[in-house]
Amino acid sequence: MQESIKQHTFLKEKDKLLGFIRGRVSSSEEAEDILQDVFVQFVTGFNTIESLDRVTSWLYSVARNKIIDRYRRDAARPQRSDLESTLGRDEETPLTLQDILPDLGNTPESALLREAIWDEIMIALDELPPDQRQIFIQNEMEERSFREIAEETGVSINTLLSRKRYAILTLRKRLQKFYDDVIG
Repeated sequence: MQESIKQHTFLKEKDKLLGFIRGRVSSSEEAEDILQDVFVQFVTGFNTIESLDRVTSWLYSVARNKIIDRYRRDAARPQRSDLESTLGRDEETPLTLQDILPDLGNTPESALLREAIWDEIMIALDELPPDQRQIFIQNEMEERSFREIAEETGVSINTLLSRKRYAILTLRKRLQKFYDDVIG
């Protein structure tokens, strides 16, 4: 009975889930790898799913987590040493993730701090308004241009720039508090 449910769920959800993942990663191969990881976790963790009514939301939740894990693992961690140095910049210059991350060494302590910073960024991203989170992820993590995103969504480039700026400012405040608590 369980094998039948698993197989039916896979056949029913795989195309929609693959489309969801493809919209959030840079290549079809990467999307297929993540989809495979999601269904491996589904098969191995099937008994932990509390309700069969929630299988679809469980699958999407696992997919989101796998995508975030991929970003964490693959993202180049830009170097920056001081958040305060970005405060005096020209207000019209677009802010980037590089502007808010510290320059860390290559020690085990640095690796732990880097992971803690990425965890904090992911939590902060989840708290952003959806339109700000989406443009931040598309531009910074997926490395898509504002023009490409504007053409795809129909939202003006200026609006996208503004949304990203608010996202970066929110992340910068959040990380400054984190740095003060952890480092200071």
